[in-house]
Amino acid sequence: MDTRYLLRAAMIAVLYTSLTYALAPISYGPLQFRLSEALTLLPILFPEAIYGLFIGTLAANISGGLGLWDIVGGSLATLLAAWCTYRFRMNFFAYLSPIIINALIVGSYLSILYAMPYWFTILSICVSEAIIVFAIGYPLIIILKKYRI
Repeated sequence: MDTRYLLRAAMIAVLYTSLTYALAPISYGPLQFRLSEALTLLPILFPEAIYGLFIGTLAANISGGLGLWDIVGGSLATLLAAWCTYRFRMNFFAYLSPIIINALIVGSYLSILYAMPYWFTILSICVSEAIIVFAIGYPLIIILKKYRI
């Protein structure tokens, strides 16, 4: 690990946390639209993003108000999704892994915490995650690949 690797991981963590906090009214709850999730595709280009996303999600969820469910569950979901995104970076599943994993894990505990129908919360997270990943995250990856930032 060199300084650039650690710095990039730290910058991703800070950016994820900052975006989530700045947009807190739409970043938490069963009907969330967490724009910081666009960063979940960064492991396609940068393996250190796995750690940055995990730490960023952990920090963002500490003050999210859902306690250990979100702190542990949401952070581990992001860690798994980031690892899968990196692992499958050469195929389309890299783009689907944050959508599927967050929908299933986060959607499951949100349905319990908010006493909402299971499939509703899963579909809610799935749709919002898909919109963010494909509308913001995908173009971000194209730009970063082009300029190899």
